[in-house]
This record gives sequence, structure tokens and C-alpha cells, in this order.
Amino acid sequence: MNSTLRITFLFWLSAFALSAGSATPPNGPQSDQSVRVIEVTAKKYEYSPSPIRVKVGAPVQLRFTSLDKTHGFKINLYPDGADAKGEPGLVFSSNEDCFKLEKGTPMVVQFVPRTPGTYSFHCCNRCGLGHGGMKGQLVVEPVG
Repeated sequence: MNSTLRITFLFWLSAFALSAGSATPPNGPQSDQSVRVIEVTAKKYEYSPSPIRVKVGAPVQLRFTSLDKTHGFKINLYPDGADAKGEPGLVFSSNEDCFKLEKGTPMVVQFVPRTPGTYSFHCCNRCGLGHGGMKGQLVVEPVG
């Protein structure tokens, strides 16, 4: 099985496994394990919001919109300061290294956070003089 297919399969398997144990009635309140959608904007050397806070095990969909020009999104798969060995702390539904954020065109990035910690991200598409300072953080918090 190729790596893209394997990562996609693992993402949806994780999401299914997390939701399978839910005792929420079909017409009841939304389960804590449903996909959390977070709208993120990119513009002139900043991401908003930042930091982005999520919970371990809860599937996440970041919906990026670039407001001014083409930017990018690249995030570390391991928490800041952690050894980059073993299973990554973030499991993505695709294996793109740099997500290209075209002006006005929404880009969806899906993942399941598995390890608590702070994950740094940055713009990976040269976007101007302030490109090097276009950074953000994703904070994965333990459930509880």
C-alpha cells in the first residue's frame, strides 16, 4: 500500500475508531469525537488564529484561506523539542510536505493529533520580505 493511501486509511480508521465508542443518540448533542473544523486565514506574514488549540485524538480539519497572495503551510509532525523518531504526533490524511494556499481558494488540511505538545508551523511558499517571520503554533492538549 503506498504511503498516501496508508496515511489516508489510518486517518479515517482513527476517526472511525474514536467515534465508534460514542453513546450519543442520533438526534442528541454532537459528539466530542466529531471532526473539528477550524477556519484559519493567512495574510501578510501571519496566520490567524495562532496558537490553534486542539485535543488529542479528536480529528481536525484546518480550512485555510489566503487573503492577499499565495502562502504555504508546513508543520512539524513531532512536538517541538521531541525526537523525530517513531510514530509522529500528528497523522495527516495526505502526505504533502507544503500545502499551497492560493489567494481566495480554500485549502483543507485534515489530521488526527496523537501526542500532546506544541507543533510549530510556517509559510513554505516565498511570499515577500516578511516571509521568514510567517509562523504559527498548534497546541495539542490532553483530553480531560
